[in-house]
Amino acid sequence: MNQDYIKPNAWSILEEGFDAAHVKSSESLFSIGNGSMGQRANFEEKYSGDTFQGSYIAGVYYPDKTRVGWWKNGYPEYFAKVLNAPNWIGINVKINEEDLDLNQCKSVSKFTRELNMKEGWLSRSFEAELQNGIKIKVDTKRFLSLELDEVGAISYNVTPLNSSAKITFTPYLDAGITNEDTNWDDQFWDVLNVVQNNQQSFIEARTMKTNFHTCTFMQSRLFIEDKEILTDCNNQNLDKFASCSYQQTVKQKQTFTIHKFGGYVVDRNHDKNELIATAKDVLDKAVSFGFDALLEMQKQSWAQIWHMSDITIEGDVKAQQGIRFNIFQLNQTYLGTDAKLNIGPKGFTGEKYGGSTYWDTEAYCIPFYMATKDQSVARTLLEYRYEHLEKAIENAEKLGFTNGAALYPMVTMNGEECHNEWEITFEEIHRNGAIAFAIYNYHRFTNDYSYIPEKGLEVLIAIARFWHQRVNFSTDKNKFVMLGVTGPNEYENNVNNNWYTNYIAKWCIEYALENIETVKIEHISDYMRIKGKVKFTDEELNSWKNVADNMYFPYSEKHDVFLQQDGFLDKELITVADLDQSQRPINQNWSWDRILRSPYIKQADTLQGFYMFEDHFSDEQLAKHFDFYEPFTVHESSLSPCVHSIQAAKLDRMEQAYTFYLRTSRLDLDDYNHEVEEGLHITSMAGTWMSIVEGFGGMRIKNNMLSFAPKIPKQWKSYSFKVNFRNQIIKVSVSHKGTYFEVESNSDINILVNGEITKVSPNNLQTA
Repeated sequence: MNQDYIKPNAWSILEEGFDAAHVKSSESLFSIGNGSMGQRANFEEKYSGDTFQGSYIAGVYYPDKTRVGWWKNGYPEYFAKVLNAPNWIGINVKINEEDLDLNQCKSVSKFTRELNMKEGWLSRSFEAELQNGIKIKVDTKRFLSLELDEVGAISYNVTPLNSSAKITFTPYLDAGITNEDTNWDDQFWDVLNVVQNNQQSFIEARTMKTNFHTCTFMQSRLFIEDKEILTDCNNQNLDKFASCSYQQTVKQKQTFTIHKFGGYVVDRNHDKNELIATAKDVLDKAVSFGFDALLEMQKQSWAQIWHMSDITIEGDVKAQQGIRFNIFQLNQTYLGTDAKLNIGPKGFTGEKYGGSTYWDTEAYCIPFYMATKDQSVARTLLEYRYEHLEKAIENAEKLGFTNGAALYPMVTMNGEECHNEWEITFEEIHRNGAIAFAIYNYHRFTNDYSYIPEKGLEVLIAIARFWHQRVNFSTDKNKFVMLGVTGPNEYENNVNNNWYTNYIAKWCIEYALENIETVKIEHISDYMRIKGKVKFTDEELNSWKNVADNMYFPYSEKHDVFLQQDGFLDKELITVADLDQSQRPINQNWSWDRILRSPYIKQADTLQGFYMFEDHFSDEQLAKHFDFYEPFTVHESSLSPCVHSIQAAKLDRMEQAYTFYLRTSRLDLDDYNHEVEEGLHITSMAGTWMSIVEGFGGMRIKNNMLSFAPKIPKQWKSYSFKVNFRNQIIKVSVSHKGTYFEVESNSDINILVNGEITKVSPNNLQTA
């Protein structure tokens, strides 16, 4: 049974009624971020119930020492973890000396929580009766500023309803925090300094081992009935804690308000010896603007983001809410403003997966950022991997590879592999292919070839060298084979000849060879520089080609499909439809041994290859493979439904495509996998965008042109989206009556619509 307490709304995530059982899930769902920092939707006031407190700073992490029962050579020594940062949002509230705590109140009524995605803020309101009999109304609003991205702001309002009351606000900073996710219960933070200067408070702290220096800060303003009052605060200064108390006797139905400004400055961006002075400047600026002006700036910033990235759906509010939630969270997580940052699978919403970079960025996120931002954002994501090339070569060397072969990490913060499950770290090597495919995808979409001779070719050569060494020649098959791998389907470990891995390895080698030739002819100086640096020879290139030309692919003549891996047909092929629903999800009900022996597929595997390389296969082949593999797929990876939605749409199976779309778009909102309290699935949200744009919209690049093959689910009246294609913004609007195209530029653009060339002119709606 999926959760269903989130109210359908086109622009907001809404919760009505207080239920302690929903608190941790809502802390994930209502998370806020601004690319530089983020936080779960924890209450500002005390809460003694079950909660997962979390605030995170982009790029600040800790190398948590690997913990395993049996150490194997080649294991990464640590698992990098994004750190739960010092908490600045806290405001303890007392009413006649009794703590406000929703877990302890006599009653809580009229509780509503709203994440307004259009304007980028989080609010709560409720009425409560405390144990002392005082009834109060509380209204809160907070946001993390996009304009001043080191600052967040909170407006917290309390109104006594049945009598006057003495209200105490105690805003605080707390650096005595721990991670939910830790291997050894290490102390991650060393608090260096706690400073209070009248209304301003600062805590300087550094991370152990990685030595990131941070300063957490706060300052508050007080109001009665919207009129500012100046009052002294009672400071409390402890080793890891700073607070400032304000007390006021408030008349019945008067509102006492605190505006709290807080956030972080970090030595990634500032001199570590000047952090308090820097924080003071940031605070002064934020406080001088005030809450309302900062909120107005926030609304304008989000309006600019939505102008380009919004997808509208008419006639299906749940589908509309789902896609906007996905787009909103992607933009909260990463905005492309810092080349040293990347996209963690949980973003700023939880600690699972360590907040690190996975292959998800290249396979799923780059298309979204490429089409909804300036293309420089996607190029920045490619450059992130180029900057880590030497580390990728070191990672491969640790496993015994030579001659500049590179194995990009499954999980990383700084280019080093830091995943500590052996079947992932050593075997899920298909991630190398995603890095290469992203280079191809970027060039295909932007027509910017310059990245390849400047940086990308070195990456492609190092990846080709890895694949060349990773295969071995089978005299029995008279082919090159790849043994002991894990494909995208992580419910099969240590298998031989995973079709997707073999196929992408062959493609990577061929793509590297193709680009060596292109650079040799068209960019001779770059070619000579690269050849002098990495020292490849014709003999080596011929050896690569021999591997690509003679790669083995498991195939079943009986079923006329490529096999996911050599032993797939040895399994007891019972479909998901015949699986007892009480056993779902199987990863929470079965032993790992039982999962590995089952035919069940966690996510698209062979079908992932058909998605990425669809031009290599006919629609008839796609249909055969879809019909064979989808019935065994449990979609217990967040990355699975979007690929299946795109392919179902391509096959014109719109009911299936729509069902998969709802699953990917509402994966977290409806908690399909019963794990949302751990955080959101940020990187798969880009796949939701792809489900509409590439699935229903049928967007592709064909003959070096933008191409569409639009379809529409029967449940929708219409939908629309925009893409930035080679610095021309094209709006696509699809209804049951037809498709309309607009271009927001000064020049015409030719596009393909269902294979026919269509010219779209500025200020002219083109029907197709």
